[in-house]
Amino acid sequence: MSMHDDDVVETLSTDEAWEFLGAQGLGRLAFAVAGDPEIVPINFVVADQKVYFRTAEGSKLLGLTINDRVALEADQVADGRATSVILHGTARELETSAEYEFAENLPLRTWVPTRKVHYIEITADQITGRNFQLGEDPER
Repeated sequence: MSMHDDDVVETLSTDEAWEFLGAQGLGRLAFAVAGDPEIVPINFVVADQKVYFRTAEGSKLLGLTINDRVALEADQVADGRATSVILHGTARELETSAEYEFAENLPLRTWVPTRKVHYIEITADQITGRNFQLGEDPER
């Protein structure tokens, strides 16, 4: 990790960012449809430096079909520190029986009792993360 801003902000390495993301289970997925930004909460898992989640028919699946470029953010605040990781990448619905079988064996379970039969995979183009020391606003 490299420090800056008076040692209150640490930049995570790529490996540290993936490790953090893999330890999370809830994030926000951002995408755009017809130029309008959308952001939705998702629960996900990380496997082989890819992100997987399940979704139902509806606006999220339609949006990803129209525009496969996405961003995913996951955060955590604990013990006077905040960590944030942002991933930019491409989303696609899994299609083959082998892909579906792989996804079925991931520890990915829906959090709400709705039928979610579509598996989505996000392949990262970029992942970045930062760790912040929390505190009072310094004197100006």
